[in-house]
Amino acid sequence: MSRAYLITSGKGGVGKTTTVANLGAALNKFNEDVVIVDTNLTTPNIGLHFGAPIVPVSLNHVLQRKADIDEAVYEHESGTKIVPSSLSLKDIKKVRLNNLGGVSKDLKKMYDHVLLDSAAGLGDEVKASMESSDEVILVTNPNILSVTDALKTIKMAKDMKKFVSGVIVTRVTGNRNEMGLDSIQDMLEVPILGVVPEDKNVLAALNNKDAIVNWKPKNRVARAYIDIAARIAGKKPKKKAGFFRSLFGF
Repeated sequence: MSRAYLITSGKGGVGKTTTVANLGAALNKFNEDVVIVDTNLTTPNIGLHFGAPIVPVSLNHVLQRKADIDEAVYEHESGTKIVPSSLSLKDIKKVRLNNLGGVSKDLKKMYDHVLLDSAAGLGDEVKASMESSDEVILVTNPNILSVTDALKTIKMAKDMKKFVSGVIVTRVTGNRNEMGLDSIQDMLEVPILGVVPEDKNVLAALNNKDAIVNWKPKNRVARAYIDIAARIAGKKPKKKAGFFRSLFGF
């Protein structure tokens, strides 16, 4: 059964788009039918992650009813499929957010997994993306500000009667001043789907116009995302315990 997942966060800069890009690339590695959709219309970045910053047909054109959704799907050299949004400010005009639900339904007829990369915050773009999804996955950093904003997003999801499948904790260093996983889980009251360490190779992968799971698949960040994607796809994650599993007991 096809599912649309909204990957979101209450706070910007937590690694949300990096997470979407790598989960999509990892699911593609599992030979899953997956497409990544950049529903962050005001500050889109998915195209930049995969070396397609400017495309002839974007999600904006589809939402403006100027193109069909299949015209806006692009395939990266890794095989990962994306639907970028336009970087041009003029393309934000006349975008109809209420058309996003229909786009999501159409993509679910074409793919088993539709990953929606939302804007940060709790604005209209996020609400429209959430309404178009079947379930919500939160991304947060292990600090009280990020976790508090994630809690607000969870409340909005529950108010909209959307299932929150869990949270991914990113940019973890193991510093003693960071919130522990138990504290994060107690505060958010949702499962922790995975822990992703801070690593300078994430930025290097972006400069290389690829997800780190493709560029350096043995990297610890890549392995973390591959494990999370395995859970989403219902596959058995590897049991090998890494530093962060041992440190946090995850």
